Amino acid sequence: MFEKLKQKLKAVKEKLTGRLQKKSQEIQEAELEELALPPSTPKKTVRPPEHPTLTKVKRAIKKVTHRRLSESDVDDILWDLHVALLESDTALPVAEKIIENVKSELVGREVGLTEDTRALAEKVLKEAVHKVLTPPYQVDLVQIIEKKKREGQPAVMVFFGINGVGKTTTIVKLAKYLKDRGYRPLLAAADTFRAAGIEQLEEHAARIGVPVVKQRRGADAAAVAYDAIAHAKARGYDVVLIDTAGRMQTDVDLMEEMKKIVRVTKPDLKIFVGDALTGNDAVEQALAFERAVGIDGAILCKMDADARGGAALSISQVTGKPIIMLGTGQRYEDLVEFKPELILSALFED
Repeated sequence: MFEKLKQKLKAVKEKLTGRLQKKSQEIQEAELEELALPPSTPKKTVRPPEHPTLTKVKRAIKKVTHRRLSESDVDDILWDLHVALLESDTALPVAEKIIENVKSELVGREVGLTEDTRALAEKVLKEAVHKVLTPPYQVDLVQIIEKKKREGQPAVMVFFGINGVGKTTTIVKLAKYLKDRGYRPLLAAADTFRAAGIEQLEEHAARIGVPVVKQRRGADAAAVAYDAIAHAKARGYDVVLIDTAGRMQTDVDLMEEMKKIVRVTKPDLKIFVGDALTGNDAVEQALAFERAVGIDGAILCKMDADARGGAALSISQVTGKPIIMLGTGQRYEDLVEFKPELILSALFED
């Protein structure tokens, strides 16, 4: 996961470590010269409380042990980091945000001669990435379902995304995730547009033992979703997961259908499903769906195959909406809750 970005960040970290070490050595060599007492200074005149030479020595010792980094000390490293992020398909405003975070941590920072410069370099980079991975708020699926249960209603979640991102299999993975935690999920086959879309959902659902509400191909997708919610209420299901047709953000008719589904179902969550391998395209798609219906969060698929990492770094920061889950493989069990630490460990592990 993220091998290319990981290697680029490692190179930046090594360069930053070397720069910090070199800075410490330069400080030591330059400032130790100030420690020498002038030859003409008589010993008998040395009075620690007020003698100017001793004051000079103390000041030199302080400079030797601590020195502030200037902007020129880190400019070229920031440039290397900027290039590395953009080459990894990180959205431009997100790359600039990370650069800003690193710069604010480094410029003006006091570097001690005995400080572990490698640890400092990694800490600064980790904190900068962590900030962009931390959403303004979080979505807790279990908490939402529990709240609806107390109200005697099923939680309703609608899923959107473009064609071929793995939306249907992701929904089934989430159904298994919830079933394994003791909930009763119901699937709605509202992808009535794609050939074999209903059959695909049925096949996957049968394998994990979860029921599906469906109609014929070409039926009104909003009506299928409405029927599924009514069925869930009547039979005591805890959550309805609504599969919808994949649609490009430029497809006006299908985007209007999506808006109708939202109006009819009044979902508790509107979730964008994106392909991590598409990088910046996934970010642009999420923004388009956010503008159309207002997404509440995202699930990123194919994280196990993502060598670049740009989508994971970008999507939450750009949309202002959290990443809820990550798809990490092809098995039904390969869906995990998103935590910034997952990305950080993948990027910074040795």
